[in-house]
Amino acid sequence: MATENNPPYAMDKTTAERRRERPHWVLDDAVYSISALLLSVIIVHSIWTLIIRPRAEAVLSQRVEVTQAGTGVKAQVLQLRSVYVILKDHEQELCVTLMLWSLFLLGRQAHETRKSRRQLDRDYVKIGDGQVVLPEDARVYSRPLEQLSPEEQTGFLPRLLMVAYNRFGATRSVQDAAEAVRTECEFETASMDTKLSMVRFTAWAIPAVGFVGTVRGIGAALQEAQGAMGGDISGVTMGLGITFNATLTALVCCIVVMFWMHQLQQYQDRLVLDGRTYVERQLLRKMRVVSK
Repeated sequence: MATENNPPYAMDKTTAERRRERPHWVLDDAVYSISALLLSVIIVHSIWTLIIRPRAEAVLSQRVEVTQAGTGVKAQVLQLRSVYVILKDHEQELCVTLMLWSLFLLGRQAHETRKSRRQLDRDYVKIGDGQVVLPEDARVYSRPLEQLSPEEQTGFLPRLLMVAYNRFGATRSVQDAAEAVRTECEFETASMDTKLSMVRFTAWAIPAVGFVGTVRGIGAALQEAQGAMGGDISGVTMGLGITFNATLTALVCCIVVMFWMHQLQQYQDRLVLDGRTYVERQLLRKMRVVSK
């Protein structure tokens, strides 16, 4: 229960700020996500239409003459080892589109994380080594943070420092201030993890699209089985080519997405740990409560 000596302004302010900020970043993320998806579709489809498929058709139109050893029989076979032939189908195009979309989403999160990382190099806590922070002075020391620009105030480190100041001034307890900092770090970790949910969806969807190509290729190969019995195996070869090409492209795209997603998560985890260390060393250890 709140009392006159223990006002709950710190928690109320932090909660109010989160409620005001959440709709903004949710809307911004939605707009950016849709824009990145449309841009990915335009870029990949243009490349496939203008480069990949025309060159794949040119490669497939050239048959290679192969002589079977020992028999001297010559046969015309398709050249299926070209990278254009591997990528020409719709499943591969969709896999690359999803991969590019994921990289756009990861790039934005990496940019925001790097901006927060730069704040660790700034001196937001202007307290000398011989000085201490009393509960009565918490409001005074927090005023320089309130004078920052709105964009800078929403950064991870300024928010973390404001939470520590507000909780210390409200509860007059260093332990409560440290607990508030830990809670804010957990909230930041959960927030960054939530923003990666769409990337996780694409990491699941890419192999699923590859599996669709695999099933389609097997079906196409089975439809040409009658022709293979008559000696023409080109249809079966093309069907199996769709199968293996779709699987290969999907696996490569998934590996790329998962690699960069885990690199970003590691970068974000280091940011949270370094931010918590910054607050503990620069502020929490200088807080004192004078007993009367």
